[in-house]
Amino acid sequence: MTDPVFQRQSKAIASSHRLQILDWLKDPRQHFAPQIDGDLVEDGVCAARIEEKLGLAQPTTARHLSVLVDAGLIVPKRIKQWTFYRRDETAIAMFRNSLANHL
Repeated sequence: MTDPVFQRQSKAIASSHRLQILDWLKDPRQHFAPQIDGDLVEDGVCAARIEEKLGLAQPTTARHLSVLVDAGLIVPKRIKQWTFYRRDETAIAMFRNSLANHL
Protein backbone atom coordinates (compact mmCIF):
# COMPACT_ATOMS: atom_id res chain seq x y z
CA MET A 1 0.00 0.00 0.00
CA THR A 2 1.24 3.48 -0.84
CA ASP A 3 2.26 5.86 1.93
CA PRO A 4 -0.48 8.49 2.54
CA VAL A 5 2.11 11.29 2.65
CA PHE A 6 3.44 10.16 -0.74
CA GLN A 7 -0.13 10.15 -2.09
CA ARG A 8 -0.79 13.71 -0.85
CA GLN A 9 2.50 14.90 -2.31
CA SER A 10 1.80 13.21 -5.64
CA LYS A 11 -1.61 14.85 -5.84
CA ALA A 12 -0.11 18.21 -4.84
CA ILE A 13 2.29 18.25 -7.77
CA ALA A 14 -0.42 17.14 -10.22
CA SER A 15 -1.34 20.81 -10.74
CA SER A 16 0.67 23.03 -13.07
CA HIS A 17 -0.08 26.01 -10.80
CA ARG A 18 1.32 24.23 -7.76
CA LEU A 19 4.40 23.13 -9.70
CA GLN A 20 4.86 26.75 -10.75
CA ILE A 21 4.67 27.91 -7.14
CA LEU A 22 7.27 25.33 -6.12
CA ASP A 23 9.53 26.44 -8.96
CA TRP A 24 9.25 30.13 -8.02
CA LEU A 25 9.96 29.34 -4.38
CA LYS A 26 13.11 27.46 -5.35
CA ASP A 27 14.77 30.82 -6.08
CA PRO A 28 12.45 33.50 -4.67
CA ARG A 29 14.90 36.37 -5.17
CA GLN A 30 14.87 35.68 -8.90
CA HIS A 31 11.07 35.60 -9.13
CA PHE A 32 9.89 38.14 -6.53
CA ALA A 33 10.80 41.71 -5.60
CA PRO A 34 12.07 42.35 -2.05
CA GLN A 35 9.35 42.57 0.60
CA ILE A 36 8.93 45.09 3.39
CA ASP A 37 8.26 42.33 5.94
CA GLY A 38 10.02 38.99 5.84
CA ASP A 39 13.13 37.81 4.04
CA LEU A 40 12.27 36.08 0.76
CA VAL A 41 14.52 33.10 1.49
CA GLU A 42 14.40 32.71 5.27
CA ASP A 43 10.76 33.67 5.87
CA GLY A 44 9.28 32.91 2.47
CA VAL A 45 7.19 34.81 -0.03
CA CYS A 46 4.00 36.61 0.97
CA ALA A 47 0.84 34.88 -0.22
CA ALA A 48 -0.31 38.13 -1.82
CA ARG A 49 2.82 38.20 -3.99
CA ILE A 50 2.26 34.59 -5.07
CA GLU A 51 -1.38 35.38 -5.84
CA GLU A 52 -0.39 38.40 -7.91
CA LYS A 53 2.19 36.44 -9.90
CA LEU A 54 -0.17 33.50 -10.50
CA GLY A 55 -2.90 35.84 -11.70
CA LEU A 56 -5.57 33.81 -9.95
CA ALA A 57 -8.25 34.82 -7.47
CA GLN A 58 -7.28 34.87 -3.78
CA PRO A 59 -9.41 31.84 -2.82
CA THR A 60 -7.93 29.78 -5.67
CA THR A 61 -4.37 30.74 -4.75
CA ALA A 62 -5.11 30.02 -1.08
CA ARG A 63 -6.37 26.56 -2.01
CA HIS A 64 -3.22 25.79 -4.04
CA LEU A 65 -1.03 26.93 -1.14
CA SER A 66 -3.09 24.90 1.34
CA VAL A 67 -2.67 21.73 -0.73
CA LEU A 68 1.11 22.27 -0.83
CA VAL A 69 1.21 22.89 2.94
CA ASP A 70 -0.93 19.80 3.65
CA ALA A 71 1.46 17.76 1.50
CA GLY A 72 4.39 19.09 3.53
CA LEU A 73 6.11 20.59 0.49
CA ILE A 74 5.96 24.20 1.69
CA VAL A 75 5.99 25.77 5.14
CA PRO A 76 3.83 28.74 6.17
CA LYS A 77 5.01 31.47 8.52
CA ARG A 78 2.85 34.27 9.95
CA ILE A 79 4.38 37.74 10.13
CA LYS A 80 1.96 40.43 11.30
CA GLN A 81 -1.26 39.85 9.33
CA TRP A 82 0.48 38.12 6.40
CA THR A 83 1.37 34.51 5.68
CA PHE A 84 4.67 33.76 3.96
CA TYR A 85 5.59 30.49 2.26
CA ARG A 86 8.90 28.76 1.63
CA ARG A 87 9.84 25.34 0.33
CA ASP A 88 10.61 22.48 2.71
CA GLU A 89 13.71 21.20 0.94
CA THR A 90 14.03 18.16 3.23
CA ALA A 91 10.48 17.03 2.50
CA ILE A 92 10.96 17.65 -1.22
CA ALA A 93 14.16 15.56 -1.24
CA MET A 94 12.39 12.74 0.61
CA PHE A 95 9.52 12.88 -1.89
CA ARG A 96 11.98 12.71 -4.81
CA ASN A 97 13.59 9.60 -3.28
CA SER A 98 10.22 8.02 -2.65
CA LEU A 99 9.13 8.80 -6.21
CA ALA A 100 12.29 7.20 -7.59
CA ASN A 101 11.54 4.07 -5.54
CA HIS A 102 7.99 3.90 -6.90
CA LEU A 103 9.08 4.07 -10.55
